[in-house]
Amino acid sequence: MPLIPATILTGFLGAGKTTLLRRVLTEAHGQKIAVIENEFGPENIDNDILVTDTGEQIIQMSNGCICCTIREDLRATLSDLAAKKRAGELDFERVVIETTGLADPGPVAQTFFMDDEVAESYLLDAIVTLVDAKHAAGQLNDRVEAQRQVGFADRIFISKADLASTEALSALQHRLRHMNPRAPQRVVHFGEAPLEEVFDLRGFNLNAKLDLDSDFLAADAHDCHHHDHAHDHEHGGHCDHPSHQHGHAHGHHHHHDDDVQSFVFRSERALDPAKLEDFLGAIVNIYGPRMLRYKGVLWMKGTERKVIFQGVHQLMGSDLGPVWKDGEPRVSKLVFIGIDLPRDILLQGLTQCLV
Repeated sequence: MPLIPATILTGFLGAGKTTLLRRVLTEAHGQKIAVIENEFGPENIDNDILVTDTGEQIIQMSNGCICCTIREDLRATLSDLAAKKRAGELDFERVVIETTGLADPGPVAQTFFMDDEVAESYLLDAIVTLVDAKHAAGQLNDRVEAQRQVGFADRIFISKADLASTEALSALQHRLRHMNPRAPQRVVHFGEAPLEEVFDLRGFNLNAKLDLDSDFLAADAHDCHHHDHAHDHEHGGHCDHPSHQHGHAHGHHHHHDDDVQSFVFRSERALDPAKLEDFLGAIVNIYGPRMLRYKGVLWMKGTERKVIFQGVHQLMGSDLGPVWKDGEPRVSKLVFIGIDLPRDILLQGLTQCLV
């Protein structure tokens, strides 16, 4: 049986996850989707769609979609759904897991890699995060969970943009890009995201494409590659974009104070495989819980192929990618997204792994 793609839908309270889900579930797109509600709360989708007082945990809907509310752990629910699908009792093609507004998506994502039974049936496709433009600045300032959801995202949808000023929206987009340069952002109205931007994003595939936002790379370029300058600012610290002041009285409060930050390591020298493996192993051991997502396309000594690696928290995987083409510049590029990661230690350590 082919692996069942799974999408984790996360987002700020009130950002419109339920609206998006309701649309995905009721739209006639011909896909049969199982939705797992990983929460109990006022935002539950079942207020409108589901009959809440049934004893049955799994509810089949008229268009063939399925909904179930987790009363136990996620792993058991996923195994149960896969078993019912294999037995022909349930028919669905993909799974969407909606997490609570305050959840850290990390452990949910890890379930797909840590648990053999789940990994045999499912393929984690992507983490999609909804951000409420009107309340985002406050939520990002006050809640590290909201920042984590941004850091984990493979794609970010910004809702309620019509309720925010153009300046505030632009500042928010800029801030989100600094936190997560990997995730494309899109402004959506009432959760009306096109399905092809929600599903089959392959955010966890090991592929030779490192999606870094082009604006981020441009901003990154003037400041981030003088690894030897002690005074080097986080990502273009000379930038006076309005979001760096977000509303604080003293005016110069850089949003680089966000706990979740990202940075890129680039090098045109080959990496030594043994040194790199030791260094990354050590870093993941120490900082794993604070490392949200990291991904790289690497030029390694001793192979003519690109080496692709990525990780979530302590879990790291790598694979050989395509051969470097003739005339293609050989460059290693790694992006790290995490909470208070020691940028200098990481950059210095990686530099020491160069041949």
